[in-house]
Amino acid sequence: MTDVLVVGAGLAGSEASWQLARRGIGVRLAEMRPVKRSPAHHTDRPAELVCTNSFKSDVPEVAAGLLKEEMRALGSLILRAADAARVPSGQDLSVDRDAFAEHVATGLAEAGVQRVAEEVTSVETDRFTILASGPLTSDPLAQEIRRLTGVEHLHFFDAAAPIVHGDSLDRGLLFEASRWDKGAGAYLNAPLDREQYVALVAALVAGEQVELHDFETTGWFEGCIPIEEMARRGPETLRYGPLKPLGLDDPRTGRWPHAVVQLRREDAAASLYNLVGFQTNLRWPEQRRIFRTIPGLAKAEFERLGVMHRNTYVSSPEVLEPSHRIRGHPKTWLAGQLVGVEGYLESAMSGMVAALNVAAAVAGRADVVFPDDTAIGSLVRYITTPQKTFAPMNATWGLFPPLADGKRRDKKERARANLARARQSLAGFLGAVAL
Repeated sequence: MTDVLVVGAGLAGSEASWQLARRGIGVRLAEMRPVKRSPAHHTDRPAELVCTNSFKSDVPEVAAGLLKEEMRALGSLILRAADAARVPSGQDLSVDRDAFAEHVATGLAEAGVQRVAEEVTSVETDRFTILASGPLTSDPLAQEIRRLTGVEHLHFFDAAAPIVHGDSLDRGLLFEASRWDKGAGAYLNAPLDREQYVALVAALVAGEQVELHDFETTGWFEGCIPIEEMARRGPETLRYGPLKPLGLDDPRTGRWPHAVVQLRREDAAASLYNLVGFQTNLRWPEQRRIFRTIPGLAKAEFERLGVMHRNTYVSSPEVLEPSHRIRGHPKTWLAGQLVGVEGYLESAMSGMVAALNVAAAVAGRADVVFPDDTAIGSLVRYITTPQKTFAPMNATWGLFPPLADGKRRDKKERARANLARARQSLAGFLGAVAL
């Protein structure tokens, strides 16, 4: 039986291993934890969520929602685990972290995946291998990937938001609601009047940050900018970003507040809450001081404070085929955030694509290339098409090819048209290709 080595038990590696194993292919899943720790991980479990617990929108008319729909159609382990570990989050798919990781671990074990605690530092190019070691790839393996690809790694800074204990919150100053009443009151909301908002922005701007020595030569990922960096972009930036009050009626006034800090449930028991959009590089004492000025958080106890770490990825358009195979190395594939996709589901999708292509190679079939007008295909095309400036990307309608009829449509109409086209295209693809 062909044996495939998958390096990294994150979202991409776990998804890739599952997809291979369920097709009868032997899988050895190597994860360096606990032999060696990364700066961001806290456990030894597969698919640990190191940042938010949200997989974003589950509405198909949003590109992230369509990506979930397509991955469910392909039997994604990560989506199966996320659906089983879901916690209330309005129209988003958010999960209990512990339950999610447990469902992934159980799925891998049931599929017969061999998990080993081992740091891989070199790659045998004559063996089928998927490198899904993630954005915090160890230095020795990063050097090996650099050797294989022949290009320098790129990198950007990413950040995680604090998590607070629910029983330390003053519920009398908060209200439960989802924006525009979509879904049950899944969020706790801390309303801010103008004076409170101005004071919070000023504190964020003045707050002492952890020094990043190579910051000047490194960028932020725009989808995860630290809250203090957003505050520096202008006094109203946060009100039009993570603190926007639109669609959130304060039951005490019947009106929208000047600004709102939202707290999203982290676990099924509602014992932990995430400060939505508050990813940060502030020093920990500063985080406690500033965030406790938010209404309802005066006595907040923090399960985890915000952290920042450097994410690494390759210039995929230079080195990857649409199959995720490294050019010039017919038995070696890359997957996950290493390839320049950004987001939990996008990373898992990348692991799925790599695994489907490894399975095709093992069976002697042609590469599996998804249509460009699907969510999966549009992301794959983005990361493998030469471009002047390559940066990590989420699923978005902007990656889809133009609609052929040339009709003028508003944003919602374009989304519906893209959705209908993608569904038809994926159905035809799945009916014609052996997976």
